[in-house]
This record gives sequence, structure tokens and C-alpha cells, in this order.
Amino acid sequence: MSEGRVESIHITPRAEAPMEAKAEITLRTGAGIEGDRYAIGTGTYSTKPKPGRQITLIEAEAIEALARELGMALAPGETRRNLVTRGVALNHLVGRDFSVGAVRLRGHELCEPCKYLAGLTGRADILPGLIHRGGLRAEILEGGVIRVGDEVRI
Repeated sequence: MSEGRVESIHITPRAEAPMEAKAEITLRTGAGIEGDRYAIGTGTYSTKPKPGRQITLIEAEAIEALARELGMALAPGETRRNLVTRGVALNHLVGRDFSVGAVRLRGHELCEPCKYLAGLTGRADILPGLIHRGGLRAEILEGGVIRVGDEVRI
């Protein structure tokens, strides 16, 4: 059953560097995304590893709500999340296993906005706009390739 789709993909090799859009990425089981800051240990929170920091997702609808409700237009990569999805309620995936393309993930916790994100975007008002819709942190259970357009299935 299709629940949604991957709308865009973003990674960066180091903390604070701009996110780069990708057409596809390779995920390593239990490790992270090839070439991304947390898989190679150069992310801001790399010294505090958690399975849920292997990949992050955010709903395109949440980004659009920021623009609609607060007049805050953000490019998808500015959210610092790896996958932008459409048509799937990510909050409902906390504690659940799901698939993105051929990859299996487990939702760990909501990715609530923080002062670090506000500082990188230069927008302190981003915090209230993303509370409870800032995305999902997930663990990679079975790696593989994810591409823009892949289905998100529960």
C-alpha cells in the first residue's frame, strides 16, 4: 500500500555546510547515508550517536505550512532533513517500521526544531512554526538505494 512519496533528497558532508540535493542516495544498515555528515562522523551531533540520527525526514506539507501560515519560504534542504516526503504523516511513524523504496527504516522520535536550526537558517521564528512537525529521526534497518519518487510504505 502506497502511503506517500519521496519528493527530494538532501545530504551534506559536514556540519553547517549547505545541504546538497541528490537524485538518489545509498543507505548503510545501522550506519547512515553514504557521504552524509552523520555517517562519516562530521555532523554537529556526531559525538552523541543514536540510531535515530541515521536519517531524517520531513513532510513537504510542513514546509508549505511555514510559508502559508508564517510567510516563511524555505527551500527543502534548508530544513536540514535528508528526505522530504509528501502524502505520509511522519509523526505516526514513531516506533514503527516502514519502507522507503527498497529500504527498511524504523521511526525513533520526532525531529523537533532547535536553536541550532534557527541559527543556521537565520530565522528564530522557525521554532514555533515547526513544533511537532519538524520531521522524524529514523534508524536504517535494511540499507539500499533511495531515489526521488520512491514510495513510502507502512
